[in-house]
Amino acid sequence: MKPATISGWNDALKAWLLPSIGSLPLSEVTNKTARELVEKMSVAGLSQKTIVNYFQVVRMVVASAVNEEGDQIYPRNWNRDFIGLPIIQRDKQSRPTITQAELEPLVGNTKKHQHRVLFALLPGTGLRIGEALGLRVENLSADRRVIQVKQSAWRGRVQEPKTLSAFRVVDVPEALAKILREYVAERTGFVFSTRQGKPLRTENIRRRLRQAAGRTVGFHVFRRYRAAVLRKARVPEDLIQLWLGHAQGLTDRYAAQLRDDLAYRQEWCERAGLGFNCDTCDTKMQSESLNEKVA
Repeated sequence: MKPATISGWNDALKAWLLPSIGSLPLSEVTNKTARELVEKMSVAGLSQKTIVNYFQVVRMVVASAVNEEGDQIYPRNWNRDFIGLPIIQRDKQSRPTITQAELEPLVGNTKKHQHRVLFALLPGTGLRIGEALGLRVENLSADRRVIQVKQSAWRGRVQEPKTLSAFRVVDVPEALAKILREYVAERTGFVFSTRQGKPLRTENIRRRLRQAAGRTVGFHVFRRYRAAVLRKARVPEDLIQLWLGHAQGLTDRYAAQLRDDLAYRQEWCERAGLGFNCDTCDTKMQSESLNEKVA
């Protein structure tokens, strides 16, 4: 299991499940128990998705008690209606976005060099934050126009990407590739790293992002931004799914054809472009680099 998954389950246990029902024998964790728990979480204002996720942990804990033959000791027929579990309606979930008018000053106002490159890379490629932080220089092609996604990083620790589809190639528009060539010219190891050469930690980057944006912003807005740019440019949906790591619907053979057809991918990549102007970002990087040399 990924460290992030384990951490999420621990958070659920510590925040709600153990304080609420942790003292009960598993034999007494019933539909009625789950209903009372869901009601309590609803009153506290937890989101529908969080409530469903926390209930899944309850289910897994109860199901984990098995006898020596592997059969569940406390089998349950969970009654979602009786429990009152919310039905997740994706079209009604909060999906914050960012506009070009907000993105450009965010990138330009970011003070530190590598954070500025990171905040340009995320909306310019659609990489997940963990994938970007786990990126190594050797995962970039020589011209920096192709990224091989092979791992991700979470709280400074390397792990496998989120899904099998996340193992992929992502093409980079030339305007962003130019910035990457200058940035990684003399770098080795992780593209975004601490002074000790370890991956940056997501929680620290989140703080820098909030400072640059002047408000709370989630990393996923960058993936939504990239998806919107690609669709506005009428990029073929199969190619969008490949770049974003949502290629479950592709056959293995067709996915392999897309990965191998570099000219086709890069033609569409340039047609779509970045969707934002990174000239200011580039100029500021050159200025900062000069100041560092003088210092």
